[in-house]
Amino acid sequence: MDYEEFLKNKKHSSINYGIELIEITETMFDFQKHVTEYAIKKGRCAVFLDTGLGKTLIELNVANNYVKHTNKPVLIITPLAVAYQFIKEAEKFGIDEVEYSKDGIYTKKIVICNYERLSKFNSNDFDCVILDESSILKNFNGAIKAEITQFMKRVKYRYLFTATPSPNDFVELGTSSEALGYLGYTDMLGRFFANNENNIRPQDIGSKWYLKPHATEDFFSWVKSWSMSMRMPSDLGFSNDNYKLPNLNVREHSVKYDGNWVVDNQILAFGIIARRMSEVRAEQKLTIDKRCSLAVELAKDCSVYWVNFNDEGELIKSLDKEAYEVKGSMKLEHKEEILLGFQNGEIKRLITKPKITAFGLNWQHCNHTIYFPTFSYEQYYQAIRRFWRFGQKNEVLVDLVFSDGQKRIIDALQQKTIKANELFTKLNNSLNKDVEMNRKEFNKKLILPKF
Repeated sequence: MDYEEFLKNKKHSSINYGIELIEITETMFDFQKHVTEYAIKKGRCAVFLDTGLGKTLIELNVANNYVKHTNKPVLIITPLAVAYQFIKEAEKFGIDEVEYSKDGIYTKKIVICNYERLSKFNSNDFDCVILDESSILKNFNGAIKAEITQFMKRVKYRYLFTATPSPNDFVELGTSSEALGYLGYTDMLGRFFANNENNIRPQDIGSKWYLKPHATEDFFSWVKSWSMSMRMPSDLGFSNDNYKLPNLNVREHSVKYDGNWVVDNQILAFGIIARRMSEVRAEQKLTIDKRCSLAVELAKDCSVYWVNFNDEGELIKSLDKEAYEVKGSMKLEHKEEILLGFQNGEIKRLITKPKITAFGLNWQHCNHTIYFPTFSYEQYYQAIRRFWRFGQKNEVLVDLVFSDGQKRIIDALQQKTIKANELFTKLNNSLNKDVEMNRKEFNKKLILPKF
């Protein structure tokens, strides 16, 4: 490699890195074909499609095209238990050569593995890698996250698929861009954001980085240059006739703690609204009995309990003898066995945590859930969308159970919902706009001194 080629490879660009479409599932909807062809041509692409719009089928078609082009296997990395859904979808649409590998050994060309098992694979064996529900990366520790990022950077064709692109902070889109080989995280901050540590603008207080007002349009056009965003087919100019969500009924249930608060070993005379994390944790511990008891009372024949702590899960399990719990300390095989049992209807009620199972699983057979809210909007959104998704035939009922002192958490979720909708709206509004990352070139005639 000469120096000129080395510099060319370092250049940030929004050009296409992919291939021409070779084959596609004819029974796909028109918007799915459009997204598939766009992604295949792009080669390095983030696909932000809401739940139930067919990400699994699109990913399988992308993988199938690269298998035919490179004659090398393609790796699809999924959350726990989601691999079985890929196998079922592939069989349904007649896509061959799909295999789920738990140990790094495979015989077919489209290989599916879990994020937790990626260490068993070698990046040199693949020219294309697809991350399913890529936003789940935030839930892994630093070592696993770094391993996934490095694995992806060694592969020529790279894809990120998720339903929630950075709902809390636009800055997080820089991580996706860097993973795909586009503008680096730090470079993105310098181009589109400003540091507001000394800023007094009321709307920006409390966040380290804010999007420069004059750069907003260019920022979202740049994001569009390496991504596709859609919440409904109409966002891309297609019909919504086959995609109508059922009603979503969210009920709030507040419990009151009658004793004295103890926060940081200090007894408080009056109950307060939790603001600091120490106060939130104290409030959660003090109200665990009431919240768990109420959750069990609200449960129906088929329900999912979303908890945040092992104590909550263990208490609910002791109160609801028919519920099965998925815990982080379990072996992967045991977790998958329980999740498949619930998905197949063999288990009626499930206890789990959003950071373990809130991503990728299709639970349209169930339409009721009980959720212990936290400040994480993304976990809440993903958990609810396991049930409230296209293909669900019944109204979805969500029971939020919290304490009086946790009112700030509910307020935060409402604000983050607005922020997430704002992000999707801006991404979708910029779908047909492109941005050129122009460089200033010196093209004036050089005037030499006369001496």
